[in-house]
This record gives sequence, structure tokens and C-alpha cells, in this order.
Amino acid sequence: MAVLLPSVLPARRFLILTFIVVVIGIHYLFSVIHKDYDRLPSLTHLSGQLGLSKFYENSELLNSTFSSTTPPVPANITAVPEVLSNRANATFVFLCRNQDLAGVVTSIKQMEDRFNRNYQYPWVLLNEEPFTEEFKRRVRILTDAPIFFGQVPSEHWYQPEWIDENQAQAGRLRMMAQGIIYAGSVPYRNMCRFNSGFFFQHELLKPFRYYWRVEPEVKFFCDVTYDPFRFMEDNSKVYGFTISLVEWEATIPTLWASVKEFIVNNSELISPDNAMGFLSDNGGDSYNLCHYWSNFEIADMDFWRGEAYQRFFDFLEAKGGFYYERWGDAPVHSIAASLFARKDQLHFFRDIGYRHDPFQHCPSGEEWIKGRCSCDPNDSFDYVVNSCIKKYESLF
Repeated sequence: MAVLLPSVLPARRFLILTFIVVVIGIHYLFSVIHKDYDRLPSLTHLSGQLGLSKFYENSELLNSTFSSTTPPVPANITAVPEVLSNRANATFVFLCRNQDLAGVVTSIKQMEDRFNRNYQYPWVLLNEEPFTEEFKRRVRILTDAPIFFGQVPSEHWYQPEWIDENQAQAGRLRMMAQGIIYAGSVPYRNMCRFNSGFFFQHELLKPFRYYWRVEPEVKFFCDVTYDPFRFMEDNSKVYGFTISLVEWEATIPTLWASVKEFIVNNSELISPDNAMGFLSDNGGDSYNLCHYWSNFEIADMDFWRGEAYQRFFDFLEAKGGFYYERWGDAPVHSIAASLFARKDQLHFFRDIGYRHDPFQHCPSGEEWIKGRCSCDPNDSFDYVVNSCIKKYESLF
């Protein structure tokens, strides 16, 4: 028997390797054919039951979480269902903090269940501080898609040194006396400024064109049975939304005067077929305060990176209104998209059910049925007081 051992052992190895190849092949075949196969035991789980976990523990097959410095590599999505081969160059963007973990988990889980488990678009999570290992561990298990964790550069986040702090503090105190939400918060203003002019410049987002903004503790009520990113690209859309409402005028008292000044000096940047009718009831003389609620955005970052928006943001930045007042990214984005894009490049995603407290959009009719929506179709912000959906619809 001792003479036979050298020949027997290679044969055993060959049989084991053959078995492993067959298991992997069957696992892949079922993952392609059956969309609900992901609910069955994973290959990792099966390997543990079969006593093969030691063989896999160092395998790249199990290393499905990407580091924050690893760029998206197309090779990572070659062995997936055909639907993935037609994806847009897009990602989710999630600005959050370590203390937001519970709300981050619920938002990502809903998005994965309602849409992304079928498309595996990557996630980019950004924080003004480093994410903790516990935060990353809890988030990584929620998706098989690539996920990247990044930190916001300090120059893109904190109040610039050239801002007159005495003037900024006086503005905060004035708003606090009026009972305005986030009136005294500098971090909130940092966030608005970052989302207005810098997020699309982050190193982790530079490889991407389209983004879907997600925030903690939001709700996605309906199955999304198509690819909104492909819809945007195929139809030359630059900005998509679900909720539109009026801004609190006391937070932006000089914003429209600044916009009018910019228009006079940069008229060549204004689209001939713009959506000024959404922003103003008198041809631009005054602002009616309508804007798209930017906590939900599906948009084209190349639009923000373009000359028109860059010049617009730089102009607003120089005014100091993000800190002297409380200019939000929602009116800034909405005004820019309405002026620099054609009105037909704006899109109301009426079939995507969404809630960010205290407002929600719920589809109705066939869209509600097709999306298997969990919201009440009679409970939607679309046509109540202070909604601007009618203004948007009147453009067409």
C-alpha cells in the first residue's frame, strides 16, 4: 500500500477539484436562470456544509467587498446575468455619518430589495470623518455590489476661511429667532455647500456619470422593474426627482437676486427651451420658491461638471450665501437644472415610491400595482398645498 500512496493522492485531488468545478458551475447556472436563487444557501454556506471552507477561505470568490481605493473594474461583472451587461455608468451616492448607521442600513436594504439586487450598481458612501470598521462591516453584508467608503476633503466640507464669521453668526441668530429648522447649524450648511458644488468632484465619483442619491432612514415603497439610469441615458435626461415643493423663503432671501445677476452676465448659458416657468410666475422677475427635493436625485454628474453649472456655483460661492444665509442644494440644483437644461431633460419619476419624512410620493393606478407598492396611493404629496408638481406638469 505504501507504494500506491503517491498515485492515490493525486487522484483524490483530481476528484475533489472536479467536484468543486461542478458545484461552481451549477451555482452560476442557477444564479443566471433563477432571479430568486440569491435566497437559497450561498456557495460559501454550501462549502462549509461540505467541509470545503478551508479551500475557499483565501479565494477571491469570497472577497466580494472592494476597498475604498479600488476603482470599479468591468471585469468584476462579466460572469453575471445579461441584464448587467447593459448597465449605465452609474452609482449610488450616500453622504452619511457613523452615527447614522441604523438609518443607513435600512435605506440600503430597501434599495437592494426593491431594485439593486437585480442590477448590482456600486455604492459610494462619503463621510466628513473616517468610517469605523463596525460601520463598514454592517454595511458590506447588505449588498453583493461593489461598495466604496470615502472621506470628504476638508476644503470641500468646512466653512471657508474667507467667510466673515461675525456676519455668518448674525445670520444664524436671525434665523433661529424665526424658528427656522437647522437655523443655527454650521454642519448643515457644510452639507448643503458640499452637495451643491463638490460631491461630484470626489475621487471615488470621478469614474461615474450618473448617480442616485440616497439618505438615511428613507423609504422605497415599490419595486423598480427597469433601470432608471439607462432611462436617463437613453432619453438624454439630466435630472430626475420624485417630490417637488416650495422652499422656506427666509433661508434664501438674496438667492434669486444673485441668480438674476448671473443670468444678466451669462445669458449665453441659458437654455433656449428652459424651465423658467417652473421657477417663476412672472418670467423671472421673482422666484416662486419651487424646487425639486434633492434628497432624492437621479442625475447626470457631467451636467454639474459642465461649464454652465461650474460658473454658476462659483458665482454663488463667492456671494457667501451658503453661510450668511442658509442656501440649500435643493434650490441651487433646481434653479440650475431649470435654466441650463432643456425642460424635456427633466423627469418626474412618478413610478418610484419614496418617502423622506415628512413627505412622500406614492404611485397610483397601474404603476402602484406593477411596483407592488407598500404605500397608500391616497397618501401622496403630489397635489397638496405647497407641492410644485402642477408647476412642473404645466411646462408640457
